[in-house]
Amino acid sequence: MSLLVVGLSHRSAPVSVLERAALAADTQAKLLQDALAAEPAAEAAVLATCNRIELYADVDKFHAGVAELSTLLAQHAGVGLEELTPYLYVHYEDRAVHHLFSVACGLDSMVVGEGQILGQIKDALARAQELHTAGRLLNDLFQSALRVGKRAHSETGIDRAGQSLVSFGLEQLAEDAGAGNTGAENAGAGNTGVEDWAKGKRALVIGAGSMSSLAAATLARAGVAEIVVANRTRARAERLVEILTQPGGTGVAARALPIGEAGEELPRADIVVSCTGATGLVLAAQAIEEAVAGRAARPLHLLDLAMPRDIDAAAHLLDHVRLVDIESLAAASADAPMAADVERVQLIVAQEVDLFGAAQRAAHITPTVVALRTMAAEVVAAETARLHGRLPGLGEREFAEITQTLRRVVDKLLHAPTVRVKQLASEPGGAGYADALRTLFDLDPQTVAAVSRADASSTDDPNRGRS
Repeated sequence: MSLLVVGLSHRSAPVSVLERAALAADTQAKLLQDALAAEPAAEAAVLATCNRIELYADVDKFHAGVAELSTLLAQHAGVGLEELTPYLYVHYEDRAVHHLFSVACGLDSMVVGEGQILGQIKDALARAQELHTAGRLLNDLFQSALRVGKRAHSETGIDRAGQSLVSFGLEQLAEDAGAGNTGAENAGAGNTGVEDWAKGKRALVIGAGSMSSLAAATLARAGVAEIVVANRTRARAERLVEILTQPGGTGVAARALPIGEAGEELPRADIVVSCTGATGLVLAAQAIEEAVAGRAARPLHLLDLAMPRDIDAAAHLLDHVRLVDIESLAAASADAPMAADVERVQLIVAQEVDLFGAAQRAAHITPTVVALRTMAAEVVAAETARLHGRLPGLGEREFAEITQTLRRVVDKLLHAPTVRVKQLASEPGGAGYADALRTLFDLDPQTVAAVSRADASSTDDPNRGRS
């Protein structure tokens, strides 16, 4: 296993750098393709969220891999390599596994314990599968990360330590408006501060992706009077409206409109949540200033969850406007979560990293064991054929018995060493046992490689691991 991750996140880089380095969906696809074309990388996957950009790869050379992946990341992010390098972090092999498992559990999130990262990891795996850039290693890694993340949320109280960025952002707006206590103390009480603050208000949600949809659903449950969904593709906005207004739901009034008409809704809105994939500003400060003019000091609450940002940062200087964005959320998330739950999750991560490493090391020797058994079967077949030629009068029943005896002898001789070598290979430092086995039995490297390719191709399925 030669797993390498190169990336940057809210922990290593300021929001201004993350904003500039943000990758659009088509850019992520091109990055994956270029990473695979690079000599050091055999597999690649990109995990890009509002506060992290990470490139995972299976490489054959560490230093060459770091140099190549760093260069590709800088090129596709549109940021100079010299400028980006101070903010990059690198993890290799077990440390890379530990990092992704920690990310999946929400330990590395801006709001510790938030669960939305699992959906983003699932999307990253699906993208790599669709582009055929994920092979056995990354398929196993990302699927294991999803399982570990789900285990952490089901076996611990990490959910109480933090919420999604949507909930956290709305809580910040509610707290600023003086809507009672919010945060961890209300985590088990339905976020009553947000509900008291949002009830009866008009909301404008810009975007119809996963984050915007979550925001719309959260606002609907909080009791807003109306939700207007603005999106570049109106059909997606209409689908979200249909979900919000379906029978048996929250009963919120909702309607859809093109994103170009979002500015016209600003004067009527009390809450605006924006999270699009736009590369430029969606709401300029001037448009916001004009919207709040003549509102009799009725405040406008803005939540910008996009990276790069959708809402002009200068809006926070306007009277009667409150803006919460990724940068202010990072500053507000310094409150320590429940230490006991975090410690339990860290133990889960450590256990799962050991299990994953053992499984990968064991899998590494499997093609060699298969090749050894294949060679032994071929020897038995050749010797029995030679015996049949030397003893033409031997009956079929006797010949079948001799053949079966030879196979049993070979199987018994190979059973103990092959079982033991798998056990040894699964332990730390066990990678050399495969080489020793190939040398001792003079196995053809091409035969071993063919088994490995066949095994890898069986995992190269776009639908594998989806749920």
